[in-house]
This record gives sequence, structure tokens and C-alpha cells, in this order.
Amino acid sequence: MNNPIYPVIWQNDAAVLIDQTQIPATYTTIAITDYEQMAQAIKTMIVRGAPAIGVAAAYGMYLGARSIETSDRATFLTQLEAIAERLRATRPTAVNLFWAIARMLKVAQSTVAPVEQIKAALLETAQAIQADDLRTCQQIGDYGLQALPDLPEKLRILTHCNAGALATAGYGTALGVIRSAWSAGRLERVFADETRPRLQGAKLTAWECVQEGIPVTVITDNMAAHCMQQGVIHAVVVGADRIAANGDTANKIGTYSVALAAKAHNIPFFVAAPLSTIDFSLADGRQIPIEQRNPTEIYQVGETRLCPTGAEFYNPAFDVTPAHLIAAIITEFGAIAPAQLKATLAEKQAV
Repeated sequence: MNNPIYPVIWQNDAAVLIDQTQIPATYTTIAITDYEQMAQAIKTMIVRGAPAIGVAAAYGMYLGARSIETSDRATFLTQLEAIAERLRATRPTAVNLFWAIARMLKVAQSTVAPVEQIKAALLETAQAIQADDLRTCQQIGDYGLQALPDLPEKLRILTHCNAGALATAGYGTALGVIRSAWSAGRLERVFADETRPRLQGAKLTAWECVQEGIPVTVITDNMAAHCMQQGVIHAVVVGADRIAANGDTANKIGTYSVALAAKAHNIPFFVAAPLSTIDFSLADGRQIPIEQRNPTEIYQVGETRLCPTGAEFYNPAFDVTPAHLIAAIITEFGAIAPAQLKATLAEKQAV
């Protein structure tokens, strides 16, 4: 399969999702026709990755709106808010979820028209969110290419988790930078942390690279520091699920460890994320909510239990990398030092 990878598309009056829980063994899609199905798909990680979750939530809002049977505008908006609350409850850390829902609600509230026209405006907005994210990721890839170390040799880049096409509307944030580097002839190889416990690196990042013929080496999470020590890694590029105003970044659990190792070995550590992932309402990373997931992800693989009964488990899905460990945050407006994030983006938005 060498076709473009679109984890969420609107097709035949349904939101069609790639079932990411089945990759790499099987490539299957699921047609989502109501908002409850979408909420479950987000919750169970059929669709995952902050930007992709935002796109999925936008379509979920439209699907919910489509099911509301009233012509009274006030009643419609009240019921739409209840649908929004259901979708908000699915994944607490990924801020794009909340951003997309807020944008959809704003469109509904500001459209002074019959209910059917509001519904049509919501579908158009969801499709615009999807198209905008694809363009944004391509811009992030271009700016990331400029930010990468300028070395005489081709680059070997480490990434953690999956921030690729599967995690966005199509191109990827961290993998968008990697795709751009590959297209420009500047990339030798990707090193993909397997990313315990859900194995998004081993399953999803490696799968995306294989689809496009990008050389990829999968390593276990606890090998990253060793690879850096051996001079194997030139740069680290990861995605983000939420970035605080000061640049502190929540990403998949294990990212903080990678950032510490990169700092110890003087290797630049980049975060690639769209503006919609930055939560300016949070001063720093201590305020970012961290999702706790089912402990079966730790002690069980498939039907096989790995750990003894009676042991206890702790399974945070994300950790927070402090801004001082991040060389730059690569957005659609360029590569920005964390300390300059708020001022630079406020300036760009004002233009």
C-alpha cells in the first residue's frame, strides 16, 4: 500500500476511520454513522493522535447534530452541547479534541439560520478542519526541515510514539518533518521507539515508514539513550498532545525520558505540533491533565498475562517534558523557542 494515509475521511455520509488497533496485522476501515460510535472510537484508540482526534471529534459533532430531531434553534443548541460533553469525556489530555469541539459549537451558535442550515455549516466546518490540518502538517514539515541540524552526512532521527499521517489528517507532525527530510534527500534512517505499552512506534510509525520506503529501525524504549551514546542519533523529533503556554509539552509516556537522554548527549530535541495543540490557558505543564489508562495494557499482551496476579499497576498515558529540554517547537508558523512561543504566535496571528 503506497496510497496516501488518511485516518479520517468523510465518505458516503459517514466518517470513515482507519482502525489503528488492527495495524500492522490488518488494514481495515470502520464507517462511523453516529456520535456515540465516534466517542467509542476515540476512547478505544481506533483513532488516536491529537490532530486526528480533533478531526474525528469535529465529524462526531456533525453526526450528533444530524441526529437531533427538532427545528427549534434553542433546543438544537442545548442538545448539541450535551453531545459535545459526551465527546469531551473521551480523552482528557489531547487538547485538539476540545479545540475542535469548541470551534464546532461556535459555528453552531453564530449561525443565525434554520437548524438544517446549521447542520450543513457544521459539516462544512468539520471538512475545513480536516483540510486545514493537512495543510498545516505540510507546513510543519517544511519548517522542521529548516530546523534540523545541518550536517555533512544524512540524518538519523529518533521519534517516540506515532505523530504521523495516522495521528493527523494525513501528513503528520513529527513524521511530517521526517517525510520532508526524506523527500529532500537529507534523511538516512528513522529510529522508532516501540513506545510501551500500546506500541504505537513499533506498530504505527514503523508501518507508515515501510509504506513509503523510508528506512526504519525499531528499538525498545530503553535503548534510546544507548543509541545516543553510540553516536547513532543526530536529532529527536516528537509530536505533542498538549503544550502549555510556557512550552512544557505533554506527549506519549516515555517522551520525557527521551528528552533527558537527548539533553545529556547534546542532541537537539524538537516538538512538532500545530497551533491548535497549544493551550494558552495553562501557564505550565503542571496543569495538563494526564490520562490514566486500563492496567491491562501493562500486564497483558493479547490474551497472555505477563505479570503475577496480586501486583499493582500504574499506567499514565502521557508525561510532560519541561520546556528547557526542548530546542524548538515546530509549528505552521516556524520553529519557535519555547520561551518565545506565546509572543511569536500572538504576533503571527495578528498579521
